[in-house]
Amino acid sequence: MGRDGLFEDLPEVMVPERGESGGRPRLREPVRDQIELRAVELDGIIGADHPARIIWAYVERLELGALEARVKAREGHPGHPPIAPRLLLALWLYATSDGVGSARALARLCGSHDAYRWLVGGVSVNHHTLGEFRTAHAELLDELLAENVAALAAAGLIDLETLAQDGLRVRAAAGAGSFRRRAAVETHLERARRVVARLKHELDADPDAANRRITAARERAARERESRVASALDRLAAIEAQRKRRAKTNAKETAKQKEPRVSTTDPEARVIKMPDGGFRPGWNMQIASAAEQQIVVSVAVSASGSDRGLMRPMLEAVQRRLGHLPRRHLADGGFTKGEDIEWAAGLGVAVQCPRIMTRHKSDRFAPRPDDGPGVAAWRRRMKSPAGKARYRRRAIAECLNARGRTHGLRQITVRGLAKARAVLLWFALANNILQGHRLAHAAVG
Repeated sequence: MGRDGLFEDLPEVMVPERGESGGRPRLREPVRDQIELRAVELDGIIGADHPARIIWAYVERLELGALEARVKAREGHPGHPPIAPRLLLALWLYATSDGVGSARALARLCGSHDAYRWLVGGVSVNHHTLGEFRTAHAELLDELLAENVAALAAAGLIDLETLAQDGLRVRAAAGAGSFRRRAAVETHLERARRVVARLKHELDADPDAANRRITAARERAARERESRVASALDRLAAIEAQRKRRAKTNAKETAKQKEPRVSTTDPEARVIKMPDGGFRPGWNMQIASAAEQQIVVSVAVSASGSDRGLMRPMLEAVQRRLGHLPRRHLADGGFTKGEDIEWAAGLGVAVQCPRIMTRHKSDRFAPRPDDGPGVAAWRRRMKSPAGKARYRRRAIAECLNARGRTHGLRQITVRGLAKARAVLLWFALANNILQGHRLAHAAVG
């Protein structure tokens, strides 16, 4: 058979002319269910000047022997090693600066975000450990904040002679519907005790181990609920006692007040006036800072709806932290209280805070016959051009409030005054690390 007859039975293929198209187009489409193996150098996934590196460089220099001494896993002995406290500290500092305030969200980011993946360096983390660490070491954070401020002052980067104080209203974890009067709180407490007793009986009677674990978890949650409601009842008694004492000097105002209410989920939280003018459960977070460098020197948290009377406790805390008081203390009009101004003047602190506008629009800083020497000096200081110019420096400290909002101080997701203060300390330390780095860089440059 010749070559011409070799492929006689094959079908004839039509070749399209140039410019014609036949059938569906052939394209390269993504296939995302395939498995890839990648070689990634963790140290190269973030830049050299990334904030995560700055925070890790700070944490790496710390002496954390007190935390490491609690670790039971030791070399040469059995036991699973826990996550290094140094790593947990760095994770929460960076998460705070990134506006992350949830342990579950932080745990997810450690597996998906490059900066967090760089920090963990292959160490697996879980939200239970992260959540417990966040609120369990307020004393350590307080010490680290004091050491950080002292180091920045020793380096000449901040001026502690002039401090500014301001309050930041932050939404609490308590819901508005959780506030109840005494009769409702007592009913909830009795109901919670019955639930605890019933679950305890079920736990003792059920021999199944799996069901015992489930019932034990339910009983633990019920006990926590009972504890919170009992704390709410104690808090309610304290508020009622405070009102009785106030009624002795101001009976008319006290008589106009409604029956007090407390939250059954977060008993220490109170309904306060928020920056938008509304009233919601919240915390009054006080921040004292170096007036022009935006470095936090001391913090405090209260459930008070007013800043009045909170200047003296802050100055006392600053004195304990630094060993001395500032020469000048700048605050806004809400802190103005004659007794505090007189007390500060006696210790050599020149307080500058404006007086709230009177309804008759009279001279707010005119001397009065009952003024003490400290208050009289304050009036002269606030009325003078030099005093007004110096007080304008306080406006720079307002940047800390805006930074606090971007760093997550919009709503506190943990319950209780102590835990809310721990969250504020995380913000203060994270702010000081990054802001201190900027000040040092600017000084060198």
